[in-house]
Amino acid sequence: MNIQIKSKRSLGKKMERKEKTIIQDIECCEVEEVHEDKVRMISDQMPPEDQLYDLAELFKAFGDTTRIRILFALFEADICVCDLAASLNMTQSAVSHQLRLLKQARLVAGRREGKQIIYYLADDHVRTIIQKGMEHIQE
Repeated sequence: MNIQIKSKRSLGKKMERKEKTIIQDIECCEVEEVHEDKVRMISDQMPPEDQLYDLAELFKAFGDTTRIRILFALFEADICVCDLAASLNMTQSAVSHQLRLLKQARLVAGRREGKQIIYYLADDHVRTIIQKGMEHIQE
């Protein structure tokens, strides 16, 4: 899978333009009429607030390009912090910090091999979420 990481500045301007376009494209009803059957159906299907909170926290873990790069690296191999830092041209401290956040989100896990901790994707859901995200942005 090939991914291009753009600078935050160019990405920010692109997102700003998209947000303006989306805001201009959203239209509101001319008459306020509540459809009770639809409101009830939505309310019945809405997950509990604690699950919505947990889901939002999960997606926050994907909200940083460094963490995304780490996940892409872990797609290729189970790897220790020092090799991961070298492959991403980062300090071990910076990688360790991001790994801690990914581990808290249960996206990665680690196992001890001698004096090293080898990190790996926690399960296939992680790969699927990233792949679906890539499909979405490439549409």
